[in-house]
Amino acid sequence: MSTHSIQRPAAPRPDSDDAQVQSPAADGPTPEDVQPVAYENLDRFLTGLITVGPIVALGFAGWQLWDGLLHGYDVLVFAIMYLLTGLGITVGFHRLFTHRSFKTYPAVRFVFAVLGSAAVEGPVISWVADHRKHHAFSDREGDPHSPHVDHGTGLRGILRGLAHAHVGWLFIHTARGHRERYAPDLIADPVVSFVDKTFFVWAIGGLAAAFGLGYLIGGTLTAGLTGLLWGGAVRMLVLHHVTYSINSLCHFFGRHTYDTGDHSRNLAWLAPFSLGEAWHNNHHAFPTSAFHGFGLRQLDISALVIRGMERLGLAWDVVRVAPERRATKSFAA
Repeated sequence: MSTHSIQRPAAPRPDSDDAQVQSPAADGPTPEDVQPVAYENLDRFLTGLITVGPIVALGFAGWQLWDGLLHGYDVLVFAIMYLLTGLGITVGFHRLFTHRSFKTYPAVRFVFAVLGSAAVEGPVISWVADHRKHHAFSDREGDPHSPHVDHGTGLRGILRGLAHAHVGWLFIHTARGHRERYAPDLIADPVVSFVDKTFFVWAIGGLAAAFGLGYLIGGTLTAGLTGLLWGGAVRMLVLHHVTYSINSLCHFFGRHTYDTGDHSRNLAWLAPFSLGEAWHNNHHAFPTSAFHGFGLRQLDISALVIRGMERLGLAWDVVRVAPERRATKSFAA
């Protein structure tokens, strides 16, 4: 754990190098940091629905497999929808909107905001506020989803902490990031604000897209329905739990390469499924970096997409971290 002392950060400046967002506040969170919830019971119900619903769908999908109804077009629909909505989260919600790792056109911002919303992990501004607050209080009191804070000791404490970090925190509203404090730039952005306010349109639209792809590729109503199952519900289940694993597993297991003052870890086997997000210790060491994987051995699909966008002129001011700077935080230095 880092021993340096700093002043409590003011509202994070997203256009900075994330020093304020990353650094823990010495005196802990205040009510200003927490987003109040207007309809708490409804929020919990909807969260439970999108958490449990895909699990029920997975059981139905298992029955499909047993009955021999899984076809090549179902796998294709799943792969397309997983990649598109996954990149909406990793490239869009995370690297573009949360950390401003690169700049792009408003139309591209709109596309990534819509794709991330279709992943059904919550409205874009709320997602960003929670994540910026996570960096501000990483693995300390005030972190919305740390597996290391106030969960007890021993094996029971470990399991409780992992369960909280993985999914339990979604049902608790006393630590969620306050939107006006942590994401004022996005509230002021007309493109992002519009997509945020119309979140349910894009969430349902993602399911409709899965049905449409199934129907288009398979050519039948049944293909559309199985496309909805695999490209909609099952895709949501897998993508959600991969994302949740960054919060839980990547703060408990893996390599701690850089001195970050928290428990973030690089978890190599999760990197392909998370499109590069599982190089989590790298990310906490250098939050604004557009590339989380460092070197050819650390596969980062999201970084490859950003690099491709840069070559096409769709991304610029892409943040890179020089090897010399990485060495200053490396335990191997």
